[in-house]
Amino acid sequence: MNWLSRLLPGRDEARPSNTATRALIEQWAAIPDVDPNKPHFETRYVVVNTEASGLDLERDTLLSVAAIAIVEGQILPSDSYYATLGDHAAAALGGLVEFAGKSPLVVFSAEFNRTLIERAFEAHLGFTPELIWLDLYVLLPALFPDRLARPARLAEWMEVFGIETFQRHHALGDAWVIAQLMLAIQARALPQGAFNARLLADIERSRRQLQRQT
Repeated sequence: MNWLSRLLPGRDEARPSNTATRALIEQWAAIPDVDPNKPHFETRYVVVNTEASGLDLERDTLLSVAAIAIVEGQILPSDSYYATLGDHAAAALGGLVEFAGKSPLVVFSAEFNRTLIERAFEAHLGFTPELIWLDLYVLLPALFPDRLARPARLAEWMEVFGIETFQRHHALGDAWVIAQLMLAIQARALPQGAFNARLLADIERSRRQLQRQT
């Protein structure tokens, strides 16, 4: 049994009823809010990634979702989630909500991945969780201008850091890459005083404002 198969346990594919969906939302709402001022190494981050039928947000659809937790500065492969949507999108997305809780979410290219996920949440669960989102597409060049000073594709950052994965262009395989990049972000951010999720979000916001001005 390979590493990927250990992370893809069999799941009940039944579509949740409206009652089950309401219960899921109530359980999520009851989770205590995460303190965005807690240090990185006391925070559970959840790296989230998607696989879609293409790259056109207006035409293509979400096929699968994946997530990997980073806890106390360590990637936990056993603390992972993967599901295909297919005919059971509500069950897959409900599982993602349960897995993520209210942890800060880390993505690469929020414009694409966050849009797909939040659109699917609204379509299949009827609500969109309010969470902290951190976009490494923006944060990486902001914190590593000595490596690449411009926004770049995931493959370029993999080359820069010498990162490999078990399967490219797979939701979970690329989530593994993004999780490793998040560890690099945390290490680089600390000497700059960005020791928590709120300060990383501030860096991202400032970088986006600068990009709009140029």
